[in-house]
This record gives sequence, C-alpha cells and structure tokens, in this order.
Amino acid sequence: MFKGSLPALITPFQNGQVDLAALKKLVDWHLDNGTHGFVPVGTTGESPTLSHSEHDLVVQTVIDHTAGRAPIIAGAGSNNTSETVRLVQAAKDAGANAALVVTPYYNKPTQRGLIAHFTAAADCSLPIIIYNIPGRSVVDMSPETMGELAKHEMIVGVKDATGDLSRVPLTRMTCGTDFVQLSGEDATALGFNAHGGVGCISVTANVAPKLCADFQNATLRGDYATALEQLDVLMPLHKAIFMEPGTCGAKYGMSLLGLCTEEVRSPLVELSQETKDAIKSAMEFAGLL
Repeated sequence: MFKGSLPALITPFQNGQVDLAALKKLVDWHLDNGTHGFVPVGTTGESPTLSHSEHDLVVQTVIDHTAGRAPIIAGAGSNNTSETVRLVQAAKDAGANAALVVTPYYNKPTQRGLIAHFTAAADCSLPIIIYNIPGRSVVDMSPETMGELAKHEMIVGVKDATGDLSRVPLTRMTCGTDFVQLSGEDATALGFNAHGGVGCISVTANVAPKLCADFQNATLRGDYATALEQLDVLMPLHKAIFMEPGTCGAKYGMSLLGLCTEEVRSPLVELSQETKDAIKSAMEFAGLL
C-alpha cells in the first residue's frame, strides 16, 4: 500500500489561518499528477506550530477529501509518549491508513526508551511508520532496535532520513524484506530504492508531483536509466528547495504555480531573494514554469 511518491504535504495558510480550500485543491492536483499517497502534518506540514485542533483538522480534511483515492500516513509524532498516543488514536479515528511517528526529539531516549515509545504508539492498533531522522531528533534508531520493533504487527515500515544508504540493506537484515522502507531524503531517493526501498516521503513532490511520481515509477519497475535522467532534471530543485528550510522552499515554489501562499509560521520566515531566485531557476530548468 505504501510506495512511490508520497508528498510530505504542506499546510497552506491564508492570513495566519489554515486554508482548507487550498488544501483540498492540493489533494486533487496531486492525484491528477500521479501522486501515490499523502503524508499530512509532518515536519513539512509545520506540525510544530499547528495547534492540536488544527493538526486534527488537517488530517481529517485530507482523509475526507481524498475519499479513499490514495493512502494517508498521518503525522503523529511528539517527544511525549502520551501525546504521541493521542495523535495516533486521533489519526486512527479519522480513518488514516497509518501514522508517521518520529523518534522523540530533545529527550534523547535510549534504544530501550525508543522501544517503549513506539510500542505504546503501535498498541493503538494503527499501522506505524517509524520516522528516523537523527539530524533533527538527535537520536538514531539502530537497525537492531528497528528489528525488535518490527516484531510488533502494527510497526510496518520506516521513513529513513539518515542519508545513509547502507541502512536499507541493514534494515532488510533485521526487519525482513516485507518491511516498508521509504526514503526521507529526495536527493538520494534513487540509490535508496536501488538498495531495496520502495518510495520517498518527498518535499520536492509538493512542487513537482508528476516528475517525482514518474521518477518513483521508473525505479519501481527497475528502469534506473530513465530514473537517472529524471533525477538530473530534479536535482537542481532538490538542492534549491533545501537552501533554507524545505517547508519555506516548497511553499514558495507552489506560490509560483498559484497553488497557495508562501506564508509560513514563525520561527520559519520568508525566504531570502537568493533562495527564491534559485528555486525559480530550478523550476524553469525542470519545465515547471
């Protein structure tokens, strides 16, 4: 169920409020362009600055408007286990197909602490995708710990944002070949799938859904020559979007397409002109403008 191009969906704002009309239009636009599924209210969806009621509203809106046309992995992460459980339960009640649960940030739990945290989330009986991103959470889940968690029937996969392509075969060793491995890094998504991954939870797909979906389709059918040509087109955009926080880059690119405003919530701020120029140039190179 979980494979291909899965945008880490932005949360559009208008005058400080969540823009639900724009959000629904984004869902339709993505599906028309081949997107395989959605990941709302993750980091790119600005979950750190959404209220709990806004968080739940965005998840419910995406699920309701998608209406079964694609799977939904709802962001449900926190560094507080009880809050994570609440978010996972809310995602389950809303009808999500899975929850994306990040390794607890700032607390720096041990591997035993990670097992306790993710087991509590999985006991809600909604499939869990582990989000391993040591660059943000400052804790790295080892392949051995992931293998232990994979024994739980509700822990079904990982969004791997380590940037370490050797993790894919190591995780296959500890978790088995049916464990869903999704890249959390656009720039290395080709190598990730070549090593055994099946998709990417992508920031760039917010701006270039068709290109990202076509790229993922090529890797999934084993056509890496075509995928490499597509990566050459996408790489300048991957690079430009992440010159500053990816949320800001994605929203600016989408604003150029008339899909939403570039508005973000503090402490994120408007992009510098240099970054805007780089994103616009990369979009023109990719044939998006």
